[in-house]
Amino acid sequence: MTDFLTLAEDIAREAGDMLLAKRPTMSAEIETKSSPTDVVTALDKASERLIRERIEAARPGDRILGEEGGEAPGESDVRWIVDPIDGTVNFLYGLPDWAVSIAVEVGGRVVAGVVNVPTRGEVFTAALGEGAWLGGARLRCNTGVPLPQALVATGFGYSKAGRAVQGEVVAKVLPRVRDIRRGGSCAIDLCSLAAGRVDAYYERGINPWDYGAAGLVATESGARLAGLNGRPVSPDFAICAAPGLFEELHDLLAPLDPERGA
Repeated sequence: MTDFLTLAEDIAREAGDMLLAKRPTMSAEIETKSSPTDVVTALDKASERLIRERIEAARPGDRILGEEGGEAPGESDVRWIVDPIDGTVNFLYGLPDWAVSIAVEVGGRVVAGVVNVPTRGEVFTAALGEGAWLGGARLRCNTGVPLPQALVATGFGYSKAGRAVQGEVVAKVLPRVRDIRRGGSCAIDLCSLAAGRVDAYYERGINPWDYGAAGLVATESGARLAGLNGRPVSPDFAICAAPGLFEELHDLLAPLDPERGA
């Protein structure tokens, strides 16, 4: 796992440096994906291309799943899960909350993860069973926080119908918690939870490249990450918080049927 983590961190740092250097000159090349608000820039593709090339050079035969390029087959049971820019809209607008995320999965289980937030000079790392770290500091999520005092991070999807449901849900959640934060990057939200900057997180519509690395950072900090009603985390839904608060937030969300609709 040390070798995986070292390689993932080196590549994530290189990609982050490239993105910081080139963003002003290339970000105008924009396409849309699932909806007019779901954007991809030329640098999303350039970042993923760099990451794939570095992984393939160091680990030929491994599989790679990337947000922009889909899944590349391989012969090994190792799969790299890559988000070249998590928080593309923030990146496009010059906001600081975007990240390069690289996770390593072995036999279907994530064993190492790196989330590089270049604008903040922060690199979050985690290895299965070995804790979560920011620089030289070990991360511990906040514990013992009751739901009414919880600062809760969330995000919104790109479809109009899905956003309408998410708006209804957050309107019910807001009066029951300390406050809501919407940063625009699932990976950073989960790492912020691990660092104690928020107490809980929930969202619908996130994908493995969004939470692959950051999910390990969060769970290695002591948090629980799962879906609704005992199901695993998936694009259908995700909740993350320390035990105790997780159950309180789950029991608030589940009756709201946040997975309904398109």
